[in-house]
Amino acid sequence: MDGDDKTFGISTVNGKGVIRLLGELDYERKFLYQLRVLAIDRANNGRVNTGTAALLVQVQDVEDQPPVFVAVSPVTRVSEDARVGTSVLQVKAIDGDRGINNPVTYSLVPGAQTSFNIDPKTGIIFTQEKLDRESPDNSNGAYILKIIAQENSKVVSPPPTASTEVTIIITDINDEIPTFRSPFYEAVVNENAQTNTPITFLKGALPQVYDHDQGNNGTFQMFLDGDKGIFEVTPPKGINEASFLIRVKDPTKLDFEKLTFLNFSIIAKEMVLNNPKYSLVPVTVHIKDMNDNFPEFTQPYYEVSVRENADVGTTVAWIQALDDDSGNFGTQGIRYTSLGGSMSDLLSLDPVTGIITIKSTGPSFDRELVSRHYLTVEARDDLGNGNRNSVQLVVNIEDVNDNPPIFLRTKYEARLFENSIDFESPLLLEAHDNDLNGTQNSKIQFRIASGDPFGNFSIDPTLGLMQPLTPIDFEQLLPPGKVAITNVLPLNLVVLAHDMGDPSLASEVPVVIYVQDINDHAPLFEHSQYARSIHEDMLGGSSIMQVKAWDDDGSSPNNVVVYRIQEGAEDKFVIDAETGVVSVAHGANLDPDRTDPKTTRYTLRVVALDGGIGEEQLQALAIVNISIIDVNNKVPVFLDPGVLRVKENTQVGQYIHKIQAIDPDDKPILRYRLDASNSEARSEEGTLIKSSEYDFMSMFELDPISGYLRVVKILDRERVETIRLGLTVEDLAAAKGKQVSSAILTIIIEDENDNNPKFRRPFYRRSVTENSKNGVTIINIVADDADKNRTITYSLEGPRSTAEFVHLDEDTGEVVVASKIDREQTPWLNFTVRATDSGFPPRSSLADVFIQILDENDNNPFFIGDLNNITVREDAPVGTEIAVIEAQDPDVGDFGKITFLLDRMSSQGKFQINAETGILSVADVLNREEQSSYLLIIEAWDNYQFGYATGESRNAFKQIGVNVVDVNDETPVFEIIYGCVTVNEFHPVREVVTAIKASDADDPNTPNGRIKFSIIDGNEQGMFKIENIDFTTARIVTLKSLKKLYGNYTLKIQAQDLGIPPNSATMDLEICVTDFNDNAPRFVNPTHNITIRVPENATIGSTIIEVKAEDDDIGPNAAIRYRLKPDSTNGWKTFSINDKTGVVVLKEPLDRERQKIYQVRVEAYDLGIPTALSSDLELTIYVRNVNDYEPQFLVNEFFVNFTEHAAPSSEKRLLVETVDRDEVDELDDPPTPVCYYIVIGNENELFSLDAVTHELTVMRELDREQQERHVLVVKATEDCLEIPTNISAFDPSDDTLLKVIIQILDINDNPPHFVKKVFTGGVSTDADFGTEFMQVKATDADVGENAVVKYFQIGRIQKSLTEGLENIQKPPFLVNENTGAVALNFDPQKGMKGYFDFMVLANDTDGLQDMARVYIYLLREDQRVKFVLRQQPAEIREKIDILREVLSNVTGAIVNVDEYKIHENHDGSVDKTKTDLYIHLVNRDDNSIMEVTDVLRLVDENIELLDALFKEFNVLDTQPAEALALKADTEGLMMIWLVGTTIFLGLLLILVLSICLSQRARYKRQLKAATVAAFGSNESGLNHATGGQVPNTNMHSVEGSNPMWMRAYENEWYKEDESVSTSERDSLDENAVGNEEARTNMEGSKPFCIYNGGSSNNVSNLLPEGTAVKERNDLNRSVIYHENLYQHLDKISNPLIAKKLETTEL
Repeated sequence: MDGDDKTFGISTVNGKGVIRLLGELDYERKFLYQLRVLAIDRANNGRVNTGTAALLVQVQDVEDQPPVFVAVSPVTRVSEDARVGTSVLQVKAIDGDRGINNPVTYSLVPGAQTSFNIDPKTGIIFTQEKLDRESPDNSNGAYILKIIAQENSKVVSPPPTASTEVTIIITDINDEIPTFRSPFYEAVVNENAQTNTPITFLKGALPQVYDHDQGNNGTFQMFLDGDKGIFEVTPPKGINEASFLIRVKDPTKLDFEKLTFLNFSIIAKEMVLNNPKYSLVPVTVHIKDMNDNFPEFTQPYYEVSVRENADVGTTVAWIQALDDDSGNFGTQGIRYTSLGGSMSDLLSLDPVTGIITIKSTGPSFDRELVSRHYLTVEARDDLGNGNRNSVQLVVNIEDVNDNPPIFLRTKYEARLFENSIDFESPLLLEAHDNDLNGTQNSKIQFRIASGDPFGNFSIDPTLGLMQPLTPIDFEQLLPPGKVAITNVLPLNLVVLAHDMGDPSLASEVPVVIYVQDINDHAPLFEHSQYARSIHEDMLGGSSIMQVKAWDDDGSSPNNVVVYRIQEGAEDKFVIDAETGVVSVAHGANLDPDRTDPKTTRYTLRVVALDGGIGEEQLQALAIVNISIIDVNNKVPVFLDPGVLRVKENTQVGQYIHKIQAIDPDDKPILRYRLDASNSEARSEEGTLIKSSEYDFMSMFELDPISGYLRVVKILDRERVETIRLGLTVEDLAAAKGKQVSSAILTIIIEDENDNNPKFRRPFYRRSVTENSKNGVTIINIVADDADKNRTITYSLEGPRSTAEFVHLDEDTGEVVVASKIDREQTPWLNFTVRATDSGFPPRSSLADVFIQILDENDNNPFFIGDLNNITVREDAPVGTEIAVIEAQDPDVGDFGKITFLLDRMSSQGKFQINAETGILSVADVLNREEQSSYLLIIEAWDNYQFGYATGESRNAFKQIGVNVVDVNDETPVFEIIYGCVTVNEFHPVREVVTAIKASDADDPNTPNGRIKFSIIDGNEQGMFKIENIDFTTARIVTLKSLKKLYGNYTLKIQAQDLGIPPNSATMDLEICVTDFNDNAPRFVNPTHNITIRVPENATIGSTIIEVKAEDDDIGPNAAIRYRLKPDSTNGWKTFSINDKTGVVVLKEPLDRERQKIYQVRVEAYDLGIPTALSSDLELTIYVRNVNDYEPQFLVNEFFVNFTEHAAPSSEKRLLVETVDRDEVDELDDPPTPVCYYIVIGNENELFSLDAVTHELTVMRELDREQQERHVLVVKATEDCLEIPTNISAFDPSDDTLLKVIIQILDINDNPPHFVKKVFTGGVSTDADFGTEFMQVKATDADVGENAVVKYFQIGRIQKSLTEGLENIQKPPFLVNENTGAVALNFDPQKGMKGYFDFMVLANDTDGLQDMARVYIYLLREDQRVKFVLRQQPAEIREKIDILREVLSNVTGAIVNVDEYKIHENHDGSVDKTKTDLYIHLVNRDDNSIMEVTDVLRLVDENIELLDALFKEFNVLDTQPAEALALKADTEGLMMIWLVGTTIFLGLLLILVLSICLSQRARYKRQLKAATVAAFGSNESGLNHATGGQVPNTNMHSVEGSNPMWMRAYENEWYKEDESVSTSERDSLDENAVGNEEARTNMEGSKPFCIYNGGSSNNVSNLLPEGTAVKERNDLNRSVIYHENLYQHLDKISNPLIAKKLETTEL
């Protein structure tokens, strides 16, 4: 039977098929079965007949299913304003039995709610009373309804029921009004309250608003009306409930003088768009008066003027301030408490009237020092103790004329070029007058006082701009026939500057004009043209001719002439820069045939250049014509023979090519011939062919005169394809020796088609398997062709049927399968292949091909008969034969042999089959309870023995069903129920508690497989009953109410089948009746809402309160947890609650200024199931005020003054007051005092600060000279019991800190002191009358007027060792009273000498004084020593005393510094980087001036001791101030002669060695002549020759260098510009010969043209070690030494550089 799985079974009884029900029927699962029954006869012999029939089984429904809800909305919303009777939702349930549709009635489980009801027939739930979402009876506006659907059954009692739950949410409408908790509010605020300061509510008002609507309906905004924008409410928005604060928004309008109180309204208004509800309450704010007005000055600032010679008592200004406050807080209480600024110590301020007068005079009244003073006047109300304000006072000092003009420089210098009417740089003389600008006293005019007798110069009297009037000719300044040593001549002038005052004051300054020669004469040649003829083989270096020129300039190097070839030399000729000798360049080739075009005449443009610089350089031009006489010496040269192609069948005697060669010589005689030794031939494969194998040379003949080449034998390409034919040509007219050239002619022999294709085999035989895929290769057929035409085309010739099975590739000869081949139909394929070449005409060949077709296994086995189903008893013995399986295979041999297999997975080891015979039998014991039927899969395989493992066998499959007939032997088995079945105490009567299931492995269609359930123990109280639903299921229901019967019950359940005898099993069922959560928690501590006061400084974690609640339920329903409910102000976040103990603690710091009152709602909820119940408790937490803001200073710094040496505690200063941001609560807390403490700067306890009164006093006497300024840091604190610890540094961001700056006022308590007790100085006899040559100096430790020092000469001036001073009657020296400068009071003359000493007195304004002695020496110019230092005068001035002290200690003499000035070079130019220091030394023993020679000797003897000093001052040279004459004694002359002779012999030896080394290196070099850059190019220069890269110059050349390079030597040597150009071209690229030995030799000998660096100042590399080099002054950056190079070389004495130089042309 087929068509059902385990539900029905069929067996044969007495020849009839009996169908039994084996499985459980379920109408709801399947109500129709279609069965197919197979009938088989029991024929023992012959064919077995079968028949089939279809059977339709229909299942009838019974009432065994409860109702099923098909339409239930789990959540439904209804508006709270819905009318009574409004339909909310509809549920629908149907009979769970599909075949029986009993009607269903609906009801609600009775409960506490009475708001809803349900229609029992339609299932519509509707309202039955008015709804209110805000009512406390519902849980946040939600109802949970349990709906029962009961089936109206007449069969089953009690009728089946089903239940479900729905949630109805009451949606909110806007029916609540925002309501304030107080009907009105009264508050107070200070008039100086800052922004965001909250007002203080009075009379216990509660600043809270509530609106219990939901969402936007419960969201409201709060704002003020009528407050004039002074206040604002926060937060501006609330949800449901909110606490609010009213804060100051605009403090500028809080002024008690204008407004004492303010009435306005606070409004709470909903934020809905349509008809928002609102409420308002009045607010009265009282303004508390504070002292908040500052003194205001009548002017924003005051500006007055006073003359610099005003007397004491003169009124300077009147300062006045007003205050809007009254009483002492107003104008009558103003006191002027402070006057500060640059001259405040000289002025007096009346504290009551504000009048400022002069108290004393001093330097501050000198307009030339300070013309304007800025002071600050401070005013305070409350009799000087209240608010303060300050104003600026500007005091202008009016001028009095008392200053002469002063030149900005002590000396002016300018450079004037010859023939120029303008200085090189504008010469502007500048002077200034310290008197007031814009007045006659400060107006200055200039004039030339002396030094210009011919009126060559003029000066602008106002601007001081000096200019030449006429050009000056440098040559006219020289004596006739003389040449200047340098190119600069100085002119000395004196310029006077005087002001326009009455009387006029004047000053003079020297002006030196340096007239510099310019190059204004060009060189002249003796002749304008020169001519000469030479042979082309003339050797390099041979002289050709000499040209000459001269120059009329008056100084070097402008009159020095050098020569160069401007153009036309073409690397062939060079000229000597000094002598003008023109010669052939070394390595030059004059052969005209080497030039293109051919050149036999050269025209040289030779220029003579003077020593001018750049564009100033002048030149003359001469033409030199050189003709070249030709010499026949050229070798003939083949024209490129190229490649010649010749056909292999070319006729004998045909000319195929002409050989050509050229000879640049005149009238050459050329002869051609073939060169067998230089010829070769190769075959097509490139194999070299020997002439013995094939005489390829005999195939050609070459005409020796004409060069024609012809064929003399037949050419065979198959023997030889490429011939390289050697050719030679000889010039018979050669003058010297043989002139022979050779070449190669390549001949390629081209092919012709003359060979048939040839197969590699005479015939081909292959085999291929039948059914091979298309494209499978069978055979590759290949043919070859000896000709070049090797492209073979293949074609197939044979029967048409054969061509259908194979395909021949016409290009490759590959034979492949073209279509499927069947061996049984076609065992052999025979055909012929033709191979044809691509020649013309084409040639071809034939070959036979034989292909055998091999067999394949390509037929599957197939089963015989229609056996599909078999039946066997469960107790059938092992080995019972149940069927025979048959199959066949059309293949033969192993491919046709059948092997049977049985799938082990399908038989599960219960059945087996004979592999050869196909007999199917039982293999193991059968058990129907384990498996009642089997679907066996039988396989038939061919070629199993040899092909199964390799996958070459073919198979077929067959399925056979085997049904096992049952035998009864099993007992029932319960489905285990784990744990306790839980129901609550409100479980409905006759409602299902749980279901019991059991199973029996026996056939369920028989009584042995059907089960009946019963309770056999544990139901003594009759609470439960078991009902059998079917033969496998039962249910437990309640018989009575379980109210208050919660506990655990155990029922023993029995399951017994209906067999005989019956089999049974038992199980214990645990039922737990639980409590229902129907009691909400209630608070017992506290029992109602309370208010709690918490200090503002309570720490985080402090306990606020512990709440406690109880619950009448049991178990989890009585387990209580606590939590804080959120509110719109987020105040609940400040606290936290323990969810188990109910302890409320502080979570965040409190800030009473930010929020004073917190409304916190505590919720206690149980853990009830299914719904937790809760209760709320409101806590009002009031924050008590504590002092949480430290007092703050409004300023960071405060200045006070104390007088030095004042008695301790005699002076007191009151420090600035602080402000406090804490809210003042007059009802609770009194004001807190502020204490001041010093935390930095009082380590020596010099000061004392009263902590309470804030007065600062001095504890010990102060000395301004020891410390004139003290800085203290004061800390303000309200903790007056504990003194704060000292801190390390002042923090400006800490407003509790104040930096107090104490200035110590000076008194005159220190006398002046001379910087030394003895002053020494010297003055030259060349000095002028009135010259200030030294200065005495005294210092006073006081300041201001107390430090003004006056100087006086006292007593007689003593003269010692004097000569020529007898006629001087008046004092020879005067001491300046103000500066201490000592000036000459007589006119010294040559021949005078001696020294003077006298006493000087220095006193201050109060008569304190000091004395010192002065020694002055009168000396000659030749008694001074000059030190040249590489430092500027300003640097020397700062540390001149160090040099004088060290030099004095080392030499043991008195060292006097006469003067120091900018260094002057020998040519008159100045160098600002150097200083000339002039000194003289005095013998301590007799006070006589030491001679220069003795001084220099002392310096030399102590040079080691002075080494550090000289290095510190960069001493370059020490020399007499004037040149010393040589002593004409014999010993001195002999010494000079010996030294000179030694130097001369040494130089001569160096010169000889240099010449030898140079000549040796010259012959080793093999370089062509180099070209040179244009004379004056920036790319040429001595310093550019680094690494041997001299542009266009032979790098190995010493003789043979370029004068242009020498020009760069002149230009670049003294140049200070660091930038150096680099040549882009190096002639070594073309001319250098790879001689590493020569290069190494040059590098090893370090020639002068190779340097270590590229700097233009790297001159030291040119010079022998120790040679000194002069440097230029920055002012003369454009001045260049115009001396001839060879003069420089003579000075340097370097014999290598002094060698004769040779030039080339660019």
